[in-house]
Amino acid sequence: MNRAIDRALQANRVAARVANNAFDRMFRPGALIRSNQTPFEEIGASGPMRVRYYPPLAESSIPLSDGQQMPVAPIEHAVPIVIVPPLAATSLIFDLMPERSLVRYLRACGYRVYLVDWGSPERRHTHFGIKHYAEEMLGHALGCVRAHANTRPVSLLGWCMGGLFALIYAGLSHDRDIQNLITIASPIDYRQGGIAARITRAMELPAYLIRKYTSFRVHNVDPAYLQVPGWVNALAFKLTNPVGSLTAYWDLFARLADREFLVSHTTTSHFLENMEDYPGGIVQDFIVKVGVDNDLSRGRIEVGDRVSQFDRIECSLLVFAGEADAIVTPQSAQTILNLVQSPDKEFVIAPGGHAGVVMGNKAQSAVWAVLAQWLETRSGSQQAGVTTAETTAAPSTATT
Repeated sequence: MNRAIDRALQANRVAARVANNAFDRMFRPGALIRSNQTPFEEIGASGPMRVRYYPPLAESSIPLSDGQQMPVAPIEHAVPIVIVPPLAATSLIFDLMPERSLVRYLRACGYRVYLVDWGSPERRHTHFGIKHYAEEMLGHALGCVRAHANTRPVSLLGWCMGGLFALIYAGLSHDRDIQNLITIASPIDYRQGGIAARITRAMELPAYLIRKYTSFRVHNVDPAYLQVPGWVNALAFKLTNPVGSLTAYWDLFARLADREFLVSHTTTSHFLENMEDYPGGIVQDFIVKVGVDNDLSRGRIEVGDRVSQFDRIECSLLVFAGEADAIVTPQSAQTILNLVQSPDKEFVIAPGGHAGVVMGNKAQSAVWAVLAQWLETRSGSQQAGVTTAETTAAPSTATT
């Protein structure tokens, strides 16, 4: 009898948690979202772009996704790191939750952390293309960082298109004060497998015929007609893994009584469902230069009336690729190693898909810890006692 009563009471408690969690998920989702909680200051701006600086953490340790605590380094490295996000996907991915925050993790490792926030492009920004992002705004952002940090050397870290912007800027400016450059899932050769390769291959013959027999050119189209709304980008991203998108909602239903799971699911969903527009100008540039012509694979790309050449890049280079990435294959990302002049370069295949490689459950040990340790010997001297998390990366292929 007592056992039956205990079971009934337990069932009631579970039912109450399910009801409370379901109510919050449907009517108060903002109370569950834990992204963008690391304090920052805005130190500069250009158009919709803002430059963030993350000051030293107030706490002596930070929580990690595995439940452990990581001590905060008391001394900063000499060379600051500048995080360059892609477009469409917001900068929230780098500060998703306190225990899954790359900016907080790097700050705890002793790095001075800056982030380029591209903001929300409006209709008046629809003409923005590679030149505006990779040359003008990124160049302005680095000027702000250097003035604030009172130093010239910087490290750049870019995910996906953010990595491309960093590479294009480096190849265009020949900026010798870029000391280190890290790319994560950044596509260089669009013919090397994945969804991008299938799309560009399908475009090859039509593009050839259009160029040969008509006067139509994509860059002659008003970019306002090519602006891609954020909801379309969010839908397209989900369609790259439709099964995973569906099972995620099944997991939510099955684990609705688990508050921590609900917080994680809601926060991640908020990021994936709230993407920004692609300006029409960037769509034009990527269709023609990056997609059809596959310029990046040849190590050069026109940026306005100038040319970015990857063989001008001589800084230390670390390249990550996701082993299960359906958008950017490891072969596509690895191509950059053959195009730069960097004597110090390394390639790492990490677990995860396109987003998972930077925000997934294994990203902290397989990517964050690896890049933090790699930067440690390339970011200036530091006092003894500064610690970084032990790396447990997946096997890597290195090129030096």
